[in-house]
Amino acid sequence: MNTENRRKVLKKMALSGLALGSTGLGFSLAETNIDRQLKGNVRHAVSYWTYSYLGLEGLCQTIKKIGFNAIDLLGPKDWPTIKAHGVECSMCNGAEISLTQGFNDPNNHAQLIKNYSELIPLVAEAGYTNLICFSGNRNGMDDETGLNNCMEGLKKIIHLAEKHGVILHMELLNSKIDHKDYMCDRSAWGVELCKRVDSENFKLLYDIYHMQIDEGDLIRTIRENHTYFGHYHTAGNPGRGEIDDSQEINYPAVIKAIVETGFKGFVAQEFAPKASDKIASLEQAIRICDV
Repeated sequence: MNTENRRKVLKKMALSGLALGSTGLGFSLAETNIDRQLKGNVRHAVSYWTYSYLGLEGLCQTIKKIGFNAIDLLGPKDWPTIKAHGVECSMCNGAEISLTQGFNDPNNHAQLIKNYSELIPLVAEAGYTNLICFSGNRNGMDDETGLNNCMEGLKKIIHLAEKHGVILHMELLNSKIDHKDYMCDRSAWGVELCKRVDSENFKLLYDIYHMQIDEGDLIRTIRENHTYFGHYHTAGNPGRGEIDDSQEINYPAVIKAIVETGFKGFVAQEFAPKASDKIASLEQAIRICDV
């Protein structure tokens, strides 16, 4: 919410005699856009690590006040807490080894197959759908070898994902700035892997921030490859901060293009807030993406 709009809301509530009670989360009820409804075209979420300073319960309370109810990147130990608040896990984690040790290295396959075979049924039992995975770093490996290694590893668990209705999402990350040497750093490589795995239960997590850095051409890429993209992340570039007009990505246009493809999954905010009022930044980001 910008300063002028916030002043109007505060003035309106003061004139109506409503109390401005503290929520205990660093903001008052008057500082949220409780008088505005989201449009319903986008399923909004936020990645937990970006607002972990609130604690999980605090973040659950915050997002419900803003008007959405999904959090990314939570594992089994977190699910009872969000369920108690009526909040959904929009992207589960906990089976991966690390971002750098993934399916492109056969030496990781035994551990990854064990981890995912154990977690996939738990994700389904909890009522969730999405589970993250990673390619791992190249470590001198060429694209073709990496594709074949990932395919071979994923093929050993994809039948279990299909059986339980769980979708594995490999995240696209930039290798230029944040994740040096990461293999799944281009949409074309990820799309080719999807074709080789050949299952509706394996898709890509298209991180808009990361792909702006490594390849750009966001809207065209989304329009041409949207059937392979099952989840989206946001952040402002450069700097991974707020997605407002201080950065270069035209988020309303990008999100509109996503909606126009018929996408029914989640768009999760994953920017690292820089402003002093971090909750206002989250609400602003939701409004920006609520096309």
